[in-house]
Amino acid sequence: MKGAFRGFGLSILTLTILGGCAATPQDESSQAINSVSVSLVTPPRVEQQLTLNQIMANPDWMGIFAKGEYWSDDSRSVYFARQPHSSPLRDYYQQPLDAMNATQLTIEQLHLADQQRGVYDTSRSHKAFIYQGNLFVKELATGAVRQLTRQNTNVDGVRFLDNGDIAYWQGEQVFRIHQDTGLYEQLANIKMTKAPEGVQDPDSYIAKQQHRLIEYVALQQSNAKQKEQYQTELTKLDPTVAAKTWYLGDAEVISEMSLSPDGRYMLLSLVDKNYSWRSEHDIMPNYLGSKGYVDAVPARARVAEDNPPGERLVLLDLKQHDKRDITIEGLDGFDADVLSAVKAENAKAKGESYKSHKSPRKVQLMQDWGWSQSAIQWQSDANQVAIMLEAVDNKDRWLARVDLNAGKLITEHRLHDDAWVNYNFNQFGWLPNSDTLYYLSEETGYSHLYLKAKGSKAKALTQGKYVVSDITLGPKAKFIYYKANKDHPGIDNVYRVEIASGQSEQLTQWDGQLDYSLSPDGAKLLLNASRRTQPSELFIQAIGGELKQLTHYTSEAFKQYPWQAPEVVKVASTHGAEDIYARVYLPQGYNKANADKYPAVIFNHGAGYLQNAHYGFSGYFREFMFHNLLTQNGYVVMDMDYRGSKGYGRDWRTAVYRNMGHPEVEDLKDGVSWMASNANVDANRVGTYGGSYGGFLTFMALFTEPELFQAGAALRPVSDWAHYNAPYTSNILNTPDIDAIAYERSSPIEHAAGLQKPLLIMSGVLDDNVFFQDSVRLVQRLIELEKPMFETAIYPVEPHGFRQPSSWLDEYRRIFKLFEQELK
Repeated sequence: MKGAFRGFGLSILTLTILGGCAATPQDESSQAINSVSVSLVTPPRVEQQLTLNQIMANPDWMGIFAKGEYWSDDSRSVYFARQPHSSPLRDYYQQPLDAMNATQLTIEQLHLADQQRGVYDTSRSHKAFIYQGNLFVKELATGAVRQLTRQNTNVDGVRFLDNGDIAYWQGEQVFRIHQDTGLYEQLANIKMTKAPEGVQDPDSYIAKQQHRLIEYVALQQSNAKQKEQYQTELTKLDPTVAAKTWYLGDAEVISEMSLSPDGRYMLLSLVDKNYSWRSEHDIMPNYLGSKGYVDAVPARARVAEDNPPGERLVLLDLKQHDKRDITIEGLDGFDADVLSAVKAENAKAKGESYKSHKSPRKVQLMQDWGWSQSAIQWQSDANQVAIMLEAVDNKDRWLARVDLNAGKLITEHRLHDDAWVNYNFNQFGWLPNSDTLYYLSEETGYSHLYLKAKGSKAKALTQGKYVVSDITLGPKAKFIYYKANKDHPGIDNVYRVEIASGQSEQLTQWDGQLDYSLSPDGAKLLLNASRRTQPSELFIQAIGGELKQLTHYTSEAFKQYPWQAPEVVKVASTHGAEDIYARVYLPQGYNKANADKYPAVIFNHGAGYLQNAHYGFSGYFREFMFHNLLTQNGYVVMDMDYRGSKGYGRDWRTAVYRNMGHPEVEDLKDGVSWMASNANVDANRVGTYGGSYGGFLTFMALFTEPELFQAGAALRPVSDWAHYNAPYTSNILNTPDIDAIAYERSSPIEHAAGLQKPLLIMSGVLDDNVFFQDSVRLVQRLIELEKPMFETAIYPVEPHGFRQPSSWLDEYRRIFKLFEQELK
């Protein structure tokens, strides 16, 4: 969501924003972290009000922040990237822990920058990594780096074998570099084609007659057979010849491959080659193509048409040249009819009946949206492998071992959810020199950390009503480090649990949001941390030591402006849910006893499963500034983590299952009531807005509760869930062919007749996430319903996340105008 910085430089913008103002930013530390009472704090005094031109400008004026940070191999410095002002490219930096400033790296130095993702040998004396598609190895003691390949064909993966050799793969070929001789050996040449037929015996009358009567033909046949037999023997017995080619058929392609530590086994995940992320109907017209014509841009498939085939596991024994197809029968519940109740309900609605039956389900490697690890994990010092699989129907996740001899799966943990298994909190791995797995699971209703030894019951290392994420096994495997929101759902801190005793220890004392990474020596934490009015900066904290800020990239213009830090409050639910956490911004000169009640706006965050009512700096930084602007114009603003939001456990997440847009609107109703009772708001002068899922929720609020809000603005909104993508939507609503009831209940276009108040619809024509067609179809529906109270705005060059400052400005000018006209 970046764009050009229109018309003026940073120094001019700095002067414009500060405007000689002597006020200082609101002191966040003066407010209690668990601010859940209704005793609201008066916002800071502002002498120079914000303007839409300022806050919707290129965000570079806020600071050029560090991104993609990671540790150096020696734990003495940190690498990160920054994107220069108005540039499409990134610059890369290294900053020693004892230095005040970072040093920019030249292009010639980038391959030496320790590389964030690499693999280590068993002694951790060498690190192999891929840079620009080529393979390198670094000797950690000396820092010497050797380049092993220089090719135009990218290396796709690398690992150290248990004897120190390096294995790597390119496409469907696997190679081994012998560290003692330097020999390059092809371990596997895999071809996704049918095997050559070889020399065939005659099978028709004419062919047999030819061989019987013509001596020359018979001789040629005999010679060909002898050559073929010799080549087979040569491959088996000649130690100088590469391994025999694997022919795995022409119906599938390789989705993922993983090599065992000793180089003997290759585990493959295969998928139907005809499956595509898009269907033949899916294009997106670009009306402003570079050649002056309308370009047909490929777009993803809709959930109503998508039909993921699942994946198939194959084990290759490279030593014996033996292939074993791994069946899913070893997965507990592999054939359960988990959607029987849903199917029965939908059948009944059509006057039909449904009889439950068992049949094998489609499965695939777990697709976690927040991790970078593989779903296939080998025990580093033994031929044990664990895989994490998920059902395509979204109801089960399995952690299973693979019996390499029998080619079977053995279930170690089955996580079943009648709604859907979370696409976060799926990290797992092996404890070294052990048959014990560690993993995250939401089985108690909150993500927690577990140990599971072979043949034993799982042991919980954490427990409670909080969320554990981002687990890291310490370098000596004594501790597992993790992030959790133990003190407050909107506050993150880093902890570690001693594996032997199960005792946890808090390592940071932060009062906002953070991400962390553990240094290679296990002695320090690198934090990317923020507070409500303070964007993310990098910090270093030695384990047991003091916190030190490493970067200072927030601009003085942003730091010196008196931003209002929203209070995080708890809104009591009157609809049977737990308390709803929300951010509240108060108007300038706020007086609870003021005879004139305030107008208000509720912002609906996107993604559905996202947390925004926290103590960190919001990812919606433009909206944060817009909310400050609204308060300067007399509004109360609320930002709710309605049901379905992240950070509050499984039940809160799945409250919207088969019923999207209804529990959330109930929460919005409670938010309006709370503001009327506690912030002197006129309940008859409240508006709402949001983008993506927030736009969908704006629709549902105005269509199903027409008296709740007096106006609404829906940005890049979903109007019909049958047109959204399968990976997201099928989790929550199943699929339209199975659960039409859920789609009709949850899609705004089905409820459009309820619109009674002014509605603004804004969409990007090049939105390949929520298609522009969503808005087109809804607009036509509203026209046919003869609804006069809606307006539309289109943005011809914008994708889902707008990029051009001019588009952001136009969009928020219209939103502000709507609220000024309808709520004042």
